[in-house]
Amino acid sequence: MTRFARFGVAGAGAWGTALAKAAIRAGSSVTLWARDPLQAQAMAQARENRARLPGLVLDAGITPTSEIADLGEAQALLVAVPAQAVRAVCRQLAPLALRCPVVVCAKGIERGTRSFMTDIVAETLPGALPAVLSGPSFAADVACGLPTAVVVASVVPEVAAALAASLSSASLRLYHTGDARGVEIGGAAKNVLAIAAGMVEGRGLGDSAKAALVARGFAELRRFAAAHGARPETLMGLSGLGDLMLSASTPKSRNFAFGLALGRGEPPATAAHGSLAEGAFTARVLCERAQADGIAMPVCEAVAAIIEQELSIDAAVEALMSRPVKAEE
Repeated sequence: MTRFARFGVAGAGAWGTALAKAAIRAGSSVTLWARDPLQAQAMAQARENRARLPGLVLDAGITPTSEIADLGEAQALLVAVPAQAVRAVCRQLAPLALRCPVVVCAKGIERGTRSFMTDIVAETLPGALPAVLSGPSFAADVACGLPTAVVVASVVPEVAAALAASLSSASLRLYHTGDARGVEIGGAAKNVLAIAAGMVEGRGLGDSAKAALVARGFAELRRFAAAHGARPETLMGLSGLGDLMLSASTPKSRNFAFGLALGRGEPPATAAHGSLAEGAFTARVLCERAQADGIAMPVCEAVAAIIEQELSIDAAVEALMSRPVKAEE
């Protein structure tokens, strides 16, 4: 099986740095691109990403840079920037005329265009092979080498298999699939449900309510994914159910923490406490896509309305609990 010996990572946040360390453990070399020249210089000198993962040494095989052209030599590229920044970074990469796998490691749907991440890659980097990596994983766990399993997907199954083989190590196990759409929908939609779970806990509505909300929200996620051609087993795997279990259960999840703050009465403008909750950007565009497809997603609609301050949490709960009685789907 083909293995990639040289990875590029676009994005030197916590996730990009963690993935760079993971690639090193798997036996590859890595070029780690930071948009800020001062950050790249500091990482190169200190051999540490003090801003995002302080105390973790950058291995000798990781080369920090702020020159995006340095990514042109990569045999495979990991794009580890926020979902709403993926298009801008891909446009910067376009002059490199990449002919390699470009793996989006963000979880979201683009606002405005309603585009999925792999579609953005296909549109902006026509010579590249779009792929997506997702699953239940915290950057700090991956960076520290704690046991983690994720999934990588490409519409070319052989590419997904090669990526999985090239990034897997004793601490990080990658599964692979050809269902790229299912993987990226699972990653994007679970963030919205994690916010919902956090709101329930923050509001003190009880564990029973949280379990019911997550279960019914997951049913919405599966309906949405099926309408877009995703395989049911994909959503029951790491990128769907697995990631939802992690993100909806702990304040270490930025989306859960955001929802927790909302549930405690904090306004959406400050509830993220300076962190990035991807689900806050995804909620409304997910609902827009669902409405266009004729798919009912009442839980996700409620989350979007609460974030936009069109609905209180108490009113949302009342509306959800008073929906017509029907058979479970």
